[in-house]
Amino acid sequence: MSALLPASKSSGPWWKFPLVWLVLGLPAVVVVGSLTSAWIAISTADPVVEENYYQKGLEINRTLAGKSAGPVADKALVSAEKGRNHTTTPVQDMPSPPPPPR
Repeated sequence: MSALLPASKSSGPWWKFPLVWLVLGLPAVVVVGSLTSAWIAISTADPVVEENYYQKGLEINRTLAGKSAGPVADKALVSAEKGRNHTTTPVQDMPSPPPPPR
């Protein structure tokens, strides 16, 4: 028995294998995407927050509290306990429990 293996054929150039393009292409796409994101972040200015943003928010809340657009708007501002959550449903409104199994 010979310990030597027969010579295999050349498998061809590396660029003809799809897996190579996957292994090299995905990191290249990530690098290009991150450089593009960095360029966008550096070249565009951040919006300035107004100095009196808190006062404007309070003013909006006062305006909403003063107006009532009907029962739909009132239900939109109800807390979860009183809204659709039935934790505060009175006991007399609850259905009777099923009879115990025999």
